[in-house]
Amino acid sequence: MADHKNILQFIADDLGLFLHCYGEKNIKTPNIDKLASLGTKFTNAFASTASCSGSRSTIYSGLHTHENGQYGLAHGWNHFQTHDHIETLPMIFNSMGYQTGIIGKVHVGPKSAYPWEIMEESHTRDVGFNAQRAGAFFERAKETDRPFHLTVGFRDPHRDDSRGGFGNEDEELIEAGIQVPEYGSQDVAVPFYLSDVPEVRVELVEYYKAITRMDHGVGLILGALEKHGLTDNTLVIFVSDNGAPFLNSKTTLYDAGVRLPLIMKCPGVTGGVVNPNMVSFLDILPTCMDWAGVNESSGQTITTSNTGKSPKRLGKSFLPIIDSVDLIPEETRDQHVFGSHTFHEIQNYWPTRFLRTTRFKYHRNIAWKLDFPFGTDLYGSLSWEGIRNMDGPVIIGNRPLEKYLYRGPEELFDMDNDPEELHNLVSDKNFENILLDCREKVERWQYLTNDPWLLKDGVSVMTSMGHQKMGMKLRDRSEFEASDPGNINGPHWASPRGLSNGDVEGQYFAG
Repeated sequence: MADHKNILQFIADDLGLFLHCYGEKNIKTPNIDKLASLGTKFTNAFASTASCSGSRSTIYSGLHTHENGQYGLAHGWNHFQTHDHIETLPMIFNSMGYQTGIIGKVHVGPKSAYPWEIMEESHTRDVGFNAQRAGAFFERAKETDRPFHLTVGFRDPHRDDSRGGFGNEDEELIEAGIQVPEYGSQDVAVPFYLSDVPEVRVELVEYYKAITRMDHGVGLILGALEKHGLTDNTLVIFVSDNGAPFLNSKTTLYDAGVRLPLIMKCPGVTGGVVNPNMVSFLDILPTCMDWAGVNESSGQTITTSNTGKSPKRLGKSFLPIIDSVDLIPEETRDQHVFGSHTFHEIQNYWPTRFLRTTRFKYHRNIAWKLDFPFGTDLYGSLSWEGIRNMDGPVIIGNRPLEKYLYRGPEELFDMDNDPEELHNLVSDKNFENILLDCREKVERWQYLTNDPWLLKDGVSVMTSMGHQKMGMKLRDRSEFEASDPGNINGPHWASPRGLSNGDVEGQYFAG
C-alpha cells in the first residue's frame, strides 16, 4: 500500500477554535497540537454555515447548502435532506476505487446521496470504541490493497440532553474506563462573545472535559494509523463542523460560528506551518481529490452517476498553498469566502448570507424582520439561564440582547478594528464604497450558485427564471413591489454591473 494516497478526516462536533494550538492556553489538546506541529494550521479557515448537518454537507459535496439542499439538520422531524442529483465525496471516491467509510456521527442524508462503502454510524462518546473501529477499517484496506478515505465524526464536544452537560457522566464512558480530565472554573477562559457569569463557567468546565476526551480519541486513531504502517502516505485533516454551542457562536454567521480550525498533515510537506490564507470548507473536497490525483482546476474529472447533474464546484484545492506562510495576492488566489445559512432546526428559519474578506465582514440578512431564532440546545442551556437572569440589561458578551435578536437587513464590520462584530458600518458614509462592493459580490455569487433566496421584490429570482423557461407568464412586478428594507439605497438591491435590463436576470436585478 506504499503507493496508495489515503485520506483520514476528523470532524469535531461544535468545537469552534477551542484548542490549545489555536490560543486556548488552559485547555489540554496535546494530540491535535502535535498534529498541527507536524502539518499546516490554517488561521483563516471558514465554514459556509454554522450548523451541524449543513456544514458537513458542504465538506462532503463542495457546495453551499442552498446548492445541495441540506438546508438544516437531517435528524428527527427536521428531516432536511441533500438533493438526489448532488455529487458527493463517497460517490467520487467510490468511483476512484477507494475504500470509503465513515465512523461515528454522520448527520447528513439520505444514504443514497452518501453511499459510503462502510458506514458505522453511532453517537457514542467512547473514543476508544471509535479507535477500535478505525483500526479495523485500516486493516481491511490493507488486506484488500486499496486506498481509503475515512471520516471519523466525533460526538464530542456537542452538548448532551441535560441542562449544562457535555456527556461527561455517560455510563458508557464509565464502563469503558474512559478517563475524563478535570478542570476547575478558574481554569477556563470565557470568550469575548459570552458573559462571565457562574453558569457560563460551569458549562465551560464540562465543555473543556469533552474537548480533551475528543483529543484523546484523535491520538488513539492516529496511533492505529501508525500501527498499520499507513502514516507516511495518508493525508490527515482535522476540522470542526461549526462554532462552540453557545450564543453568539453556533447557528450564527459571526466569526465565532464559522471561523474554525483546519489542520492538515500532508506527507512530504514540512510541518509547523501557520498558514494565514483564506480558505473555505468548500475547498476540502477539491483538495482531497487533488491529493488523490484528480485536479479539477486543471480540467481533470472523475465520472460518477451524478456527473453532469450536480452543480459545478467552485472550491479550489489548497494543496498548492499548503506550505505558504504569507498571504497570496488576491489576483493569484481569492482572499475572500462566502457563506450561506437558512435553517438550523426546522423551526429556526432565518436565511442569511455572508462575505468575509481579510478585513471586512458583510452579512445579508434576508429574513431580517424575523427575530433571530434560538437553537433548542442553546435555549435550554445553563449559560443562557445565567445570562438572561443577570442584574440590569441582558448582554451576551458585549452584545445587548436586542442586538442579538433584532438585526438589520445588512451588517458590515471592520474586522481589524471590530473583531467582535458589534459596530455596524452600513450607514457610515466612509465605508459606502466597501458596502457597494460587498453587495455586488454577494449578488453575483448568489446568482452564480443559483441561490433560491436571491430575492427581487420578495420573489425568488431563480424560481422566476425557471417559470419563464417553462413558458409561464409572470405577474407584473407592481403586484409584489417591496417596501424599502431599512433605506438601503432605494427600494431595491443595487443592480450588479454587467447585467442588462434586457436579460431575464436584469428584469429582476434592476432597481
